[in-house]
Amino acid sequence: MRPLTGPVAERSAPRPQDRASAGTAGRAPSRVPYRVLAALAVAAGLAAWAWWLAGQPGGARLALSLSFGALFGFVLQRSRFCFYCQWRDLLVEGDPRGLLGILAALAAGVAGYAVVLGAWMPDPSGTRLPPDAHIGPVGPVLVLAGAVFGAGMAVSGSCISAHLYRLGEGSPTAPFALVGTGLGFVLGFATWNPLYLASVSEAPVIWLPRHLGYAGSLVLALTLLAALAWPLLHRLPEPAGPRPRPEPLRAVFTGRWPVWLGGLAVGAIGTLAYLRVGPLGVTAEIGGRARQAAGAAGLLPARLEGLDTFRGCATALRDAVLTPNGLFVGGLVLASFAAALAAGQFRPARPTRGQAGRGLLGGVLLGWGAMTGLGCSVGTLLSGIMAGALSGWVFGLAMFAGAAGTLWLGRRTGHLA
Repeated sequence: MRPLTGPVAERSAPRPQDRASAGTAGRAPSRVPYRVLAALAVAAGLAAWAWWLAGQPGGARLALSLSFGALFGFVLQRSRFCFYCQWRDLLVEGDPRGLLGILAALAAGVAGYAVVLGAWMPDPSGTRLPPDAHIGPVGPVLVLAGAVFGAGMAVSGSCISAHLYRLGEGSPTAPFALVGTGLGFVLGFATWNPLYLASVSEAPVIWLPRHLGYAGSLVLALTLLAALAWPLLHRLPEPAGPRPRPEPLRAVFTGRWPVWLGGLAVGAIGTLAYLRVGPLGVTAEIGGRARQAAGAAGLLPARLEGLDTFRGCATALRDAVLTPNGLFVGGLVLASFAAALAAGQFRPARPTRGQAGRGLLGGVLLGWGAMTGLGCSVGTLLSGIMAGALSGWVFGLAMFAGAAGTLWLGRRTGHLA
């Protein structure tokens, strides 16, 4: 495969001390680097926290949420799984491998969800929808939300889930993007009522298994994913030649995983998380806390029409300190921090004005799009498509179109690299 270039390659490249240690294979063992010990300490802390939560009354779900978040963060960091980055690699560099990884995640999740939903609801033709599944209304507002979210990805450089795992890597942009995401949610709440009354209230909620059955919905989804993957497979670069096989531990904890492997892992985690806790999503806690703070400050309407009746990344007010989605996000960030430490990829840097500005602006767009679309690239797109929701496909197409258009305009004007 063609060598990776750009920021990803720089982050993934081994440091001099790593190369030096690799060259001493077969010699006297050297001491374990402090960064590895620190990573082990973080991992042990996460395990102890999950064990403690599991022992508390009603804490089993919280412990599972923390554990699934940690697994998700580890996989994202090791495989560099980012919806925008993979899309940009295809558009700018012609590299389809990342997008194939996203398609692999969707294929694995679609198959896994079909098994779970078939066991829970053998007959999907009734009026009920699967419990907690991210199945939202389909209409012009969803298209607008997806396009704005995609623009936010292009401006800030990542989707929300990628900003979270890059926060664990010390990214100088991620903190500003996440603050901007919270502000974008507040803006979304402020504009929700007019959009709801004008369009969302009458938009249909379409669950494909209700119309096609589980088998028909699964065949349709896999056929669409295969049709998208087929031209990408023909664009794969030729292998550069045989490469030395890395040591197993280095391959897992230091080298970059193939994105297809990360995609399959994401699909498996999504299925298991839905089976035991709930659908994958990273914005419910951000949106809920933003709603709570904005409400306390008097910045929200007295009533948010119909918002709490829809499926998706719920943004209900938070009474508890620890919530399942909050622990999921916390586990994601801490596990990505541990993974970055072990790989020598924790590299905090002082943000520039440009990074701060793009992070804030892009984050506002991400937050508005996620609030209005009832989720982000993980909740509405990933979990939605896995569940058989038409809203996931519509949001995804609009998101990628919005990202492509913003990237094209930014490169033409010199504002985006």
